[in-house]
Amino acid sequence: MNLARFKKISLGHFPTPLEFMPNLTRLLGGPNLYVKRDDCTGLATGGNKTRKLEYLVADAVEQGADTLVTQGATQSNHVRQTAAAARRLGMDCHALLERRVTNMGSDYETAGNVLLDDMFRCEYQFRDEGLDMNAEAEAYGSALRDRGRKPYVIPGGGSNPVGALGYVDCAAELVRQADTTGLRIDTIVHASGSAGTQAGLVAGLHAINAPINTIGISVRADRDKQIANVLRLARATYDHIGARGELPAERVVAYDEYVGPGYGQPTDEMVDAISLAASEEGILLDPVYSGKGMAGLIDLVRNGTLKSGENVVFLHTGGSAALFAYEHLFSRQRAA
Repeated sequence: MNLARFKKISLGHFPTPLEFMPNLTRLLGGPNLYVKRDDCTGLATGGNKTRKLEYLVADAVEQGADTLVTQGATQSNHVRQTAAAARRLGMDCHALLERRVTNMGSDYETAGNVLLDDMFRCEYQFRDEGLDMNAEAEAYGSALRDRGRKPYVIPGGGSNPVGALGYVDCAAELVRQADTTGLRIDTIVHASGSAGTQAGLVAGLHAINAPINTIGISVRADRDKQIANVLRLARATYDHIGARGELPAERVVAYDEYVGPGYGQPTDEMVDAISLAASEEGILLDPVYSGKGMAGLIDLVRNGTLKSGENVVFLHTGGSAALFAYEHLFSRQRAA
């Protein structure tokens, strides 16, 4: 597997740390738990989208773009990092924010990631839930093109075969780290949304014949839909990198039991998982993605799916800025 033939612009700090979580390991009494700190990628407080953007922005530059256009939910980590990448390269950024969450109070559309979007001078517009947001972004890009701009439209989450290259790269990076330290990784667990992160990991691990399971904890779609979305993109990515053979469907595993009432909607398990990671390991998760991913990991340990003696890596996808849009769930002062 040779990723050097794909253009990439450096935006982050790599390799990200791979750390043991001794306190959570001891507390849960199951497998040995590690965390891959992709919250430490550096760009705009970090997160998993930085890896994808290194390839996407390189493609935008290659095509002569002067503007990045994308879409996401109101508290989108992807929009925040895309806006920062645009500023780094002297581009403009336009984004469409989907109102998937409307019951979190008046600050939800101004705090957290939206505040950072403002600071990065991202031009954003809100859209009601239920639209085809990628189609909306394409239409918005066409309108900018008619005004003489040169937009490059990035799908939600940066999740296409170009963006997924970032997690093909991460798969190889993680295996190198494990080999260097003598760690045998059995399973990777992470929050799975727009599918690009899991698809890249699955394609990358299969391409290098690494016998590591990948479990996606869905944050929005039901299990069958999430598996289908990930598998479709994983196979497209696998073809894109020119890997040999076929990528079998059984490489894609997802759970939907931890979504709760819906995307971005709090669950007791998410709140507990975030509080536990903070109090036991000093690690900040986010309420939309990594908090539900960790809730899934904890439950999979407790129900015996992830077994004692195994080595499990939690891929931290970042997003702690969104905590400030959910402050009422965590503030001890307000609770008192």
